[in-house]
Amino acid sequence: MLEKRSFSLAGHRTSIALEPEFWAALGEAAKRDGVTLSTLVTRVDAGRGQDRPLASALRVFALLTMRPLG
Repeated sequence: MLEKRSFSLAGHRTSIALEPEFWAALGEAAKRDGVTLSTLVTRVDAGRGQDRPLASALRVFALLTMRPLG
């Protein structure tokens, strides 16, 4: 089941639907970095390419930042 959350990005309200596990991973990453979830989402949004949907960019970010380094 997807969980929807709303954010203000570049002055516009937007809703993002992700699986709860991804929200948990993003929340952990935000806490680790000492920022709010909103700030983290804004950073990911600013760094994504125009061809990548925000939900996809957030999933990839969560995957890359939460997996153990080999």
